[in-house]
Amino acid sequence: MKVTDLWRYPLKGLGRERLEQVYLTTDSALPGDRAWAVRHANGVEAEGWRPCNEFLRTASGPLLAAVELSSNGDTLTLIHPERPAGRFALPEDGAQLIDWVRPLWPESRPAPVAVVPGPASTGMSDNGQATLSILNQSSLNALSACAGVPVDQRRFRGNIVIDGAEPWAEFNWIGKRLTLGSITVEVTEVITRCRATEASPETGTRDVNTLAILRDQFGHQDFGVYARVVSGGSLAVGDAVALA
Repeated sequence: MKVTDLWRYPLKGLGRERLEQVYLTTDSALPGDRAWAVRHANGVEAEGWRPCNEFLRTASGPLLAAVELSSNGDTLTLIHPERPAGRFALPEDGAQLIDWVRPLWPESRPAPVAVVPGPASTGMSDNGQATLSILNQSSLNALSACAGVPVDQRRFRGNIVIDGAEPWAEFNWIGKRLTLGSITVEVTEVITRCRATEASPETGTRDVNTLAILRDQFGHQDFGVYARVVSGGSLAVGDAVALA
């Protein structure tokens, strides 16, 4: 098995950034992952981690799926097929970022009101924990075969994509350890999915009923696993992966 892709999501729910290499530390999320989030009007104004339903996310606004992003520290550059490119230094340019994203967010949803930082160790992760999300390319291939179209890995917003395992083998890794390059992780739980995965990362339209396919063909609504870093180090695309 080997690592084929690495991803970071500096702004929760909006955009993704492909990496070639990253340095991971024990009991911490991928550096810069979900470092910022856009809170909507129904969210709670509070410091620290908050649940994902208080922020803009693709499950509620599918057009967000087509945002691409690059980062330079806390300066983020966002592009979208329906918007001009925008460059924002956070937190100073939070209001401008909200103006940029507003046309992509449904008017029927609570309006975006603030760009807020996530906790340093976890980011504004969905599960509130300092974990990485790992996807299995073979499972994605099995899902694509049932869908009748290639299902893009970007729909599932994983940090690490691996290839060379059997389809759905990752569900048998819960409680076990993996070595990936120079790091070791402990797989903690499966990831149950929401409607965010139905939206195309190219167009932002819901065009594949991923949840129905998972339920009807595989008997669950899960894709990928969370893992905790138990021994940090450098990780790069192409590194070997093995059960420890």
